[in-house]
Amino acid sequence: MEGFLQIFEHFQTERVIAWLQSMKIADLVHNPYFLAAVAALAIISLLMKWRGFLAICLGVTGFAYLISYTLQKGTQLEGLSNPTLLIFVGGGAVIIGLVIYLLFIKSD
Repeated sequence: MEGFLQIFEHFQTERVIAWLQSMKIADLVHNPYFLAAVAALAIISLLMKWRGFLAICLGVTGFAYLISYTLQKGTQLEGLSNPTLLIFVGGGAVIIGLVIYLLFIKSD
């Protein structure tokens, strides 16, 4: 029982938040090994017809890349419009539309 409790000590909120802050999502999204792993998981979930897992996989990776791209380009408002902000809004709409399609519309 003590071994079981020691495993859960690693999942304390402070440790999880520190681990997430130490991760660099921008580096992770541009890492080819991470992208290959996500692509493999997406293909496996597509072949096994795990639509929920595919939607989560594509949604999380897509938003991580979109946020990374947006933060690299900057979101300062110069004048009345900002093309980077428009890409963020449009890309977010496409990703959300894809997730909604995979979870609720596609019945195959």
